[in-house]
Amino acid sequence: MVAKKTFFSIKSLILWGVMAVISLSLVFSSSINLYSQINTYTKTLEQSVVVAAEVTGRQAIPFIIEDDDQTLELMLSALASSPTIENVHVYKLKNESEMTFFASYNQIDIAPVRAKFSQVNELFIPRKSLDVMEVARPIHLETELIGYVYIRSAVTSLDLLITQSFIITLGVLLLCLAVCFLLIYKLQRSITSPIEGMVRLVQRISRTKDYSNRVDAHGIKELDILGGAFNGMLFNTKEYIDRQTQAEAEQLKLTVSLEGKVQQRTLALKEANSELIHTLEQLHQFQRQLVQNEKMASLGDMVAGVAHEVNTPIGLGVTASTMMLDRLADMRVAFEDKTLKASTLSKFIDEGEENLNIIYRNLNRAAELISSFKQVAVDQSSESSRVFSFANLMSEILISMGPTLKKTPYKIHIDCSDDLIVESKAGPINQIMINLIMNSIIHGFEGMEDGDINIKIELMENSKVRIEFVDNGKGIPEQLRKRIFDPFVTTKRGQGGSGLGMHLVYNLVTQGLNGSISIVSEENHGVNFSIIFPVKIADSKHVKASTFI
Repeated sequence: MVAKKTFFSIKSLILWGVMAVISLSLVFSSSINLYSQINTYTKTLEQSVVVAAEVTGRQAIPFIIEDDDQTLELMLSALASSPTIENVHVYKLKNESEMTFFASYNQIDIAPVRAKFSQVNELFIPRKSLDVMEVARPIHLETELIGYVYIRSAVTSLDLLITQSFIITLGVLLLCLAVCFLLIYKLQRSITSPIEGMVRLVQRISRTKDYSNRVDAHGIKELDILGGAFNGMLFNTKEYIDRQTQAEAEQLKLTVSLEGKVQQRTLALKEANSELIHTLEQLHQFQRQLVQNEKMASLGDMVAGVAHEVNTPIGLGVTASTMMLDRLADMRVAFEDKTLKASTLSKFIDEGEENLNIIYRNLNRAAELISSFKQVAVDQSSESSRVFSFANLMSEILISMGPTLKKTPYKIHIDCSDDLIVESKAGPINQIMINLIMNSIIHGFEGMEDGDINIKIELMENSKVRIEFVDNGKGIPEQLRKRIFDPFVTTKRGQGGSGLGMHLVYNLVTQGLNGSISIVSEENHGVNFSIIFPVKIADSKHVKASTFI
């Protein structure tokens, strides 16, 4: 009869079973408490902003009636004592459908915001965004609507309260879990220790055949009953063995000697096998742990790369747009005061063009990064094949990179026959060559005054093309070379490098072209990429109908 395999011990079932129930209960109750606190903080902030808006509206009534906007703005400047209120607008109602900007307050170092004429009705209910809360309230003179007040308040204090609540809740949760773990561990030890002692005794008896050993009492009723029954079995067994030993002592003398040797060797073999199995299990465990660590490291690199590379251009775009809003506000004031000069307008136009170019470049950079991230997962095989001359394709690639290459002192040499005309996917080849060239310029030749890139393209047997890409740059260190085709592996983190270039090259070669790529490189001895992929041989008459990238 085959023994049933066990997967869990009493120790683990007691410890982790109870801990799982307690952990779920604590996490659930802590989540509810944290959610309640966050709602309370949010509602408190909303009420304070609404109260500030209503108080400001009541105080502005006499100034609106007397059309005294300067005194009202002086009164509003007292709001500087509130660190959360950033902007206040007071709008005067000319008629039922038209309102004007009457007075405002802007906290120091906080940019003004545009008038919310079309949104005042929507803002009767406080609206919270990422970093501000906005609210609007009508201003009534008895039953007559004479204007509106709009307040924009920072939510930094709310975020701080939420963070503090989260940290406190997490700390209490972890402390409770630690205390529960210690208590459950002690309870588990009090139950399993006697059982483990009995197991060790059984193992010792099975090895030594010494049935004079007895199980000690532990004060636990059920375990003591089990121990008493086991002691009785040991006593009966010992008596039976003693009688058998006395009756068969002479006859089994030699046999016992032989069996003792066999038993010792068997036990030694079992122990050796057990140690070997234990060693193999540890090796498998270490191997799985290494794989898991590598996955987590790659995931961390990917998240860091995406967060940094996308946030940087967006942040620059936001900065430039904020500067534009500030300058536009100054121009509005100058225009309304009729002090606008042609030189000021010209300077504003120049600065506007410069800021808009900054916004365009950085937003375009963000779009290119997001497109690159998507390209990594896209199956390149979806692009259709075309007939082209390899020499012409390489020429087109160098022409497209002309603005970049003109800024560098490095030279590119192409060795390709003009008669090499094939049918393949020109798009992936274009992207592969651009990425390899830019990789050499940015990384391989960094700090070098000159450098050479040699690209050799030749037709192999079995309708395959080999591209040998060689540069005489700094080469790649061994540690980086092993991970060169992983995503977001770069030495230019924070300097514009996304780390997607070589990973994209690998995907384009293996998936888009159904080929292979290998690398040979040593530090300070350049790099050598060898790319091989299948093609179809074509005639030169088909080239004119092709369109190069």
